[in-house]
Amino acid sequence: MPATRDDIRNVAIVAHVDHGKTTLVDAMLWQSGAFRAGQEVATRVLDSMDLEREKGITILAKNTSLHYSGVKLNIIDTPGHADFGGEVERGLTMVDGVLLLVDASEGPLPQTRFVLRKALEAKLPVILVVNKVDRSDARVAEVIDEVYELFLDLDADEQQIEFPIVYCNAKAGVASLHYEAGEKLDSGNLAPLLDLLLQRIPAPTYEPGHPLQALVTNLDASPYVGRLAICRVRNGSIRKGQQIAWCRADGSIQRAQVAELYVTEALQRVDAAEAGPGEIIAVAGIAEVTIGETLADPADPRALPVITVDEPAMSITIGINTSPLAGKDGDKVTARQIKNRLDQELVGNVSLRVVDSDRSPPARGGGRAGGDRAGGDPNQWEVQGRGELQLAVLVEMMRREGFELTVGQPHVLERQIDGKRCEPVERLSVDVPEEHVGTVTQLLAARKGRMEHMTNHGIPRSGHGPAWVRMDYLVPARGLIGFRTEFLTETRGTGIMHHVFDRWEPWAGELLTRTTGALVADRRGETATYSLMTLQERGSLFVGPGEEVYEGMIIGENARAEDIDVNPTKEKHLTNMRSSTADVLVRLDTHHKPTLDEALEFVRSDEAVEVTPVAVRPRKLVLSKIERQKAVKLARK
Repeated sequence: MPATRDDIRNVAIVAHVDHGKTTLVDAMLWQSGAFRAGQEVATRVLDSMDLEREKGITILAKNTSLHYSGVKLNIIDTPGHADFGGEVERGLTMVDGVLLLVDASEGPLPQTRFVLRKALEAKLPVILVVNKVDRSDARVAEVIDEVYELFLDLDADEQQIEFPIVYCNAKAGVASLHYEAGEKLDSGNLAPLLDLLLQRIPAPTYEPGHPLQALVTNLDASPYVGRLAICRVRNGSIRKGQQIAWCRADGSIQRAQVAELYVTEALQRVDAAEAGPGEIIAVAGIAEVTIGETLADPADPRALPVITVDEPAMSITIGINTSPLAGKDGDKVTARQIKNRLDQELVGNVSLRVVDSDRSPPARGGGRAGGDRAGGDPNQWEVQGRGELQLAVLVEMMRREGFELTVGQPHVLERQIDGKRCEPVERLSVDVPEEHVGTVTQLLAARKGRMEHMTNHGIPRSGHGPAWVRMDYLVPARGLIGFRTEFLTETRGTGIMHHVFDRWEPWAGELLTRTTGALVADRRGETATYSLMTLQERGSLFVGPGEEVYEGMIIGENARAEDIDVNPTKEKHLTNMRSSTADVLVRLDTHHKPTLDEALEFVRSDEAVEVTPVAVRPRKLVLSKIERQKAVKLARK
C-alpha cells in the first residue's frame, strides 16, 4: 500500500513565455523569508545565465525551495519557449502537480498549449493561476473560458478539467481566490495561492520497504566536487558516503559511491546526511552519469524508465571558421575543440542531436557524439534541435566562450510517414493592430499559412489606440524561417507572434521566403566611404567605413532578387583639379549590423554565417566568385 510524505510538495510552474513564472517564484521566495531583510537580490533571481537576463526568458529549468506552514515546497521554474521543451518535459518528471500561469489579457497562447499538453499527458493535477489581473486590458472571464476550451481540446479527463482558479498579480506579490472586475486584489500576499497549493497538489507517494530508486533528471557542475546529478528520490532513502548501483542508459549496472549529498534550501544547495522519498537532491561522485539514468540499491537494483522527449524539428550545420579572417578574434578554432564542446552540450541537453557529416546516426542528448568519421567533411556537424531559438542560443553561448564557427542556414527535418514526404507544421498565434491584418494575411499566404481562427478583441492592449486582432495559423515550419524580421518590419514593430510545433503534414511544395538578393564583396580589403556611398543606393548595408571585408562576404541586402558582386574598397581618385560641387555634403546612411538571430534568418541555402566572439558576418559558402559562377553553370545543365 503506497504511503505519502506530507511534509513535502513538488510543483512545477508552467506557462507561455513572459506570462510571469519567474516573477511569481521571486515573490514566493521573498514572502517565505528565504532572503534576509535588506539583502540585495536581483529581480527574476532564478534567471541566472547572462543570456536569460539579456533576453528576458528562461532557458534552463531550475529548482528552488521554500517552507510554508511546516511543509517544504520544491518548485521547478520551467522555460516558456517550446524550443526548450526538453527542459519542460524533464521538469515534469520531478513533480506531482503544476501551476499553469496564463496572462489575464493575452490568454492561452501556443506555448501554453504545449506545456499544458505535457502536464495532462503526465496525469498531473493543474491549478490555474490567472496572472497580471491588474492590466488595463485584462479580460479575466474570457481568458478562463479560453482555458476551459483548451483543456477540452487537449482531451483532459473529468478530474483534470475541474481545476481550481487563483487570481494573481505576481509583480505586486498578491493572490486571491475571488476576483471582481476593476477591483484590486485584497489579500495583501500570496497566502491564498500557497494554501491552495498545499490542498490540491498531492504529497509524494512511495512504497514502504522498497529499495532505493532515484531518477537523474538534470545535471549541474561544481568547481569543487565535479558533476552533480539532480535527482528525485522515488523510493527508499539515500545517504552520504553510501554505496549505490548506477543503472546506466545502455542497460549496464556499475557500483558507485555518493561522495556528497545536497538538498536545495531557497537558492542554496546545503549538505545533507540523508534524503528520503519525494525529495529533490544533488549527488556528487559519479563523473559520467547522464540524464535518464537511475541510482538504485546495490542489493536490488531496479532501473526506472528512461526519460523520453519530443524529436527535433530543425537543424543547422556548425563547422570550423573557414573565412580569411579566421583566428583573429577567438581562441577556440579547431574541429576537435568544437566537437568536444558539442559532446559537452549533449550530456545535459536531452532535446539535442548531433549528426556527423558522414550522415551516421545522430548522437542524442544525454550521451556523447559519434566517434571517428568514415568520410564526409570532418570539420562540420549537423546539430538538430527544437527550433531556431534553441540552436541560436547554443551558437551564442559558444561564441561567448571564444569559439569561431561557420553556421549554415537553418533547415527543417523531414520524415517519411506512410510512404509520404512530410514536414513539421507550426501553430502560429499573431496579435496585431487592426490596420495590419491585411498585410500579415498576405505575408502568411505566401508562406503557405492556413488561418484557423481570427478574433477581434475590440479593445486596445494599452487601454488606448487601435483594437487588436488575434489570428491563429497553421504554417509549415520552413515558412517561418526569416519571418519574424519581415513581420516586425511590416507591422512597424507593433506585432507579437508566437509559434509551437503542432504536427507532421505532407510536404507543402516550394516556398520563397526571401525575395531579395545579396551584395557580395569581390575582394579583400578595408571598406571605403566613397564606394559605400554608391552601394547604399542598391540596398541596405551591413558594414560601415573602415571595416575589413573579404571576397564572398555579404556586405548588404540587395533591393532586387539577384546577388551582385561589388567592390566596397574603392576609394575616390584624387587629382589636383577643383570640382564645382566640392562643397556639396552627401552623408552615408547608417548601416545595420545584423545580430546572430537576424543573420541566421537572412541567409539562404548557398550562404552561411561566420560567427566569432566579436563579429557576425553573413557570407557565401563558396567564397570565390569564379567558383560560384561555375557552380551555377553546372546546376543549369
